[in-house]
Amino acid sequence: MSRKHAFQFLDLPRTMPQRIPVELRTSGDWGELYGKFGKEDAQYQAGRCLDCGNPYCSWKCPVHNAIPQWLQLVQENRIHEAATLCHSTNPLPEVCGRVCPQDRLCEGSCTLEEFGAVTIGAVEKYIVDTALATGWRPDMTAVQPTGHTVAVIGAGPAGLACADRLAHAGITAVVYDRYEQVGGLLQFGIPSFKLDKDVIRRRRDVLEGMGVQFRLGVEIGRDISLQQLLDTHDAVFVGTGAYRYTDGGLDGQDLKGVLPALPFLVQNSRIVGGDDPQGRPIAGWEDQIALPDLNGKRVVVLGGGDTGMDCVRSAVRLGAAKVTCAYRRDEANMPGSAREVANAREEGVRFLFNRQPLSIEAGADDEVIGVTVIETRLGEPDANGRQNAVQIEGSESLLEADVVIIAFGFSPSVPSWLAEHGVEGQANGRILAGGKGKLPFQTAHPRLFAGGDAVRGADLVVTAVAEGRDAAASIVRLLAH
Repeated sequence: MSRKHAFQFLDLPRTMPQRIPVELRTSGDWGELYGKFGKEDAQYQAGRCLDCGNPYCSWKCPVHNAIPQWLQLVQENRIHEAATLCHSTNPLPEVCGRVCPQDRLCEGSCTLEEFGAVTIGAVEKYIVDTALATGWRPDMTAVQPTGHTVAVIGAGPAGLACADRLAHAGITAVVYDRYEQVGGLLQFGIPSFKLDKDVIRRRRDVLEGMGVQFRLGVEIGRDISLQQLLDTHDAVFVGTGAYRYTDGGLDGQDLKGVLPALPFLVQNSRIVGGDDPQGRPIAGWEDQIALPDLNGKRVVVLGGGDTGMDCVRSAVRLGAAKVTCAYRRDEANMPGSAREVANAREEGVRFLFNRQPLSIEAGADDEVIGVTVIETRLGEPDANGRQNAVQIEGSESLLEADVVIIAFGFSPSVPSWLAEHGVEGQANGRILAGGKGKLPFQTAHPRLFAGGDAVRGADLVVTAVAEGRDAAASIVRLLAH
């Protein structure tokens, strides 16, 4: 498909891949919501790119993908070359094509956004899925083994991205993770209706084909010490993520039927994915819950981020009779993706904006019966520029619920085995890395590096990918001397 004229975008509207019908989603279908573009649809959308010469889409992307360039390759049906270009900036492009909030990143910055942005994420997904299915693999023929090895702690997006770049530099990456599958929250925290788990399994195959090794079901500090890793590897990268949930300090948080969001999502994903149909606990992991039966229940989710949207949409698929999301600010100030909010609303989720929870209420046998909320209005901006939620006196009400899921966000924490080696953390739990006299992502210990959510706090998958990739570059610099 060639560019016909400068205003062809007016003739070629934005389209998205077909979606699973809502009646299937609400009856328990866990398949990816969005289907895949075929060749014609992908070329159609790629042909809408204006090649504007100042690619805002690339600059807004945290990994700075060469988006106009691989859109042009799609038009020319040079898919393997497009896949190579995708991987040159992003070690996990098929993942980001599925889970990135493109409406806030590349597509939100597209010059055509006012008319309907190019469907960049769906085209990225098409490129990599098609290339891998037709035999494309990263070209490792020019890679010269260095003899160096690096331990990567955490098989989430930061760890996988770091391992990929180390392999390209001829360094053997050995990835350790406490879970039985790779991916971290990609595998267990993001529901399969957003990210099919076959995508993660296929990426593992690709990485193993590049020489990356995995040691799964291994927890540092329990099964192996950090000192052992330092003794047997030339450097260590820490990508342990952010798993400590934000405590809202609400009375009643310990009642039966009150669940923290992340353990809920992790345990449910393990059951749905067949990793453990009975939902048995992972040995040595304390942050686990027994999943209650949500069928026919009233479920209230507190929090308006993407994790909250994952929770409400999972509850719908688990048969909840009524699912409500309560958020203390208005819809315009929700931190989650607007697309995810729209999908949740279409699936029957009710949103209550400007409602701040005050306490979780108990009934008989210490079982939850609801959440007392108070109405709010937006007040003056806080130190970060966000308007505060100001309570409206006398506006309290009870939001009835059989199950309450708390999704106020997550933060990292410095594990004791890391602190024992002189690695410092901030008051908010983030690992200190980089800074004066250090390589980017290098900690106080010269052979220990860290990146992703463990350093920056809970953030997007793509930012974790960017930091894992860039931390690998620093490790390569260290080992080159």
